[in-house]
Formats: sequence, structure tokens, C-alpha cells
Amino acid sequence: MWSRLQKLRRNGVLTINNRNANYILRYNDRKKYPLVDDKLKTKQLAIEHDVSVPGLLTHLDSESAAKDITKVLDPFPDFVVKPAQGAGGDGILVIQASHNGRYIKTSGQAVTAKEMEHHCSNILAGLFSLGGHRDVILVEERIRPSHVFDQIAYQGVPDVRVIVFCGFPVMAMLRLPTRQSQGKANLHQGAIGAGLDISTGHTLQGVWFNEITLSHPDTGNQLSGLPMPFWDDILDLSARCYEMTDLGYLGVDIVIDDTRGPLMLELNARPGLNIQIANQAGLLSRLKDIEDNFIYAKNRKIPEPADRIDYARNRFAAPQVANLETGAA
Repeated sequence: MWSRLQKLRRNGVLTINNRNANYILRYNDRKKYPLVDDKLKTKQLAIEHDVSVPGLLTHLDSESAAKDITKVLDPFPDFVVKPAQGAGGDGILVIQASHNGRYIKTSGQAVTAKEMEHHCSNILAGLFSLGGHRDVILVEERIRPSHVFDQIAYQGVPDVRVIVFCGFPVMAMLRLPTRQSQGKANLHQGAIGAGLDISTGHTLQGVWFNEITLSHPDTGNQLSGLPMPFWDDILDLSARCYEMTDLGYLGVDIVIDDTRGPLMLELNARPGLNIQIANQAGLLSRLKDIEDNFIYAKNRKIPEPADRIDYARNRFAAPQVANLETGAA
């Protein structure tokens, strides 16, 4: 165990205790957590800062509205219902069509009006919210993912997770839905995370339940070598979320809509660490690089977003592919 820990440290791997104590607690003011934990507040903040987000069709905060949910949803041919304070993808319903009082999910499964009413009531009661607090129902536009993902995703909407440290995009991965994740892009539910070269936006190898994979389990297609469309825009959008939230350690989730391009889906003040396995590179060495050159420097000054992006692309380009478990290059 000690030998393995030493090898992880040599590879610059960030552990959960180190993340919590030295990065989340140090760089994220808890007073600002509601800005990212509440998706309605996040969306409103993004609009104020000219950050593109999926359109909000409506939001509901009362039981009476939930009981009349079919009337509320009737004008929309397709939509997404989600809890404002949900986490891990729980409580999200993606509806691609409605027919004879039934709502059709992207999986083809039908949801009855009664089931929709019950689901919305559960959202309001806080069943899916952080801490079980009373919540708000968000009804958003449905994202139509870029066709570039057709060969390496199973249903659902892939997204890009970017770790942003003091405004620098230091690591990224593409999260791909699978049959097991039921079309959701959450890794703990069975989605795949494919590392992304921060410099070029090309996909690297993938991680599936903490194991390296080179192909998608459902499509069988290779994961590596796919260029992300709008990569410059994705990095710009991610970097600007630092000024938007003033949170130093942040996970930015971005979807690529087939017509609108990159849209900020949500933010996370406690992003997970599997991104290191997907990239076969450690976060800690990159975070310390930023600290040494910008945070703890004598003339401390955080550059403008464009300069931060250039620095990250040059400094963290084409990471060395190393086995994080064995330490072998």
C-alpha cells in the first residue's frame, strides 16, 4: 500500500483527501456554493455573464403546478425535466416526444401523465436534492448532440468535463453515455470518461468503472483520436466560469448542441478524480504548476482568460501516457 502511494505521488496524482483539504476548502468559499449547487441560480448567473446555456422553458416551485404538469408541458414537443439542486444525474427525465398523454424518453420508454406528476412531486419534496431540501422543477430545452458523437455514444447526450483551477483549464475528459448508464453521462452510473488532450482537444483512452478501455462497450468503436468540435470555444467558456463564480477549484460540464454549439450545462464545486485515470496523468502536478507560477509568485496576478488558456495548452499539452497504478511510462 505504501509503495503504491509513493508511485501515485511520483505521478502527481491528486488524492481525495488532498483535494478536499488543499484545494476545495482552500480555494472554494462555501458561501458561493449555492451558485453552483442550484442549477437555476447557475443558469441565471451564466446569462448575466454571457455564458451560453440550454434554454429554460419554465420552472415550477409549487405542488399545484406539479399537479397541472401536463398543461405546463403541453406546449413543448420535447424537453428535459430536472431538479434544480439535483446531483449525479438523479431525477433527470429527457423527453423526446409526447403522444396520447404519454411522454417518450430517449430510450423509447413511455412515462404516463400520472408518473410525470409523481416524479415532479418527488422533485419538489427534495428526493433528488443535495441534503434532501425542498427543490424546484426546471424544464429545459432538450439538447441535440453533435453528430460527431454518433459512433462512440449510446443514446443520451455526451458532455465535456473541464477542471478549472483559478481560471486555468488544467484537465478535461469527454463523458460518453452507455447502455448501462441508461443514456446518462455520469461515470458512477456506468458512463465512459475519455481523456482529452488539453492542447488539441483530441480524445485519448477511456475509463469505465475505474478500468482503462480503448473502445466503447456498446458500439465497439475506438475512443481515441476523435477531435472535439469547438475546442477553442469550450476552453474559453470553461475559463470564464472562474470570473463568473469566483470559485478556484471547479468542474465545468459542457454539452455540444448540433445547432447552438457548446453550452454550459452545470458547474461542480467538488468534481471527481476519475478524470486522472481517463487522462493517465495526475492533477496534482498541474495544480502545483499554477500555484508556483501564479498563486504564490511574488507579483501574484491571474492573467486574462485567453492568456490562461494559452498557458495551459502549452504547459499541459500531450500528457505523457503513464500507468497511474504501476508508475510505468
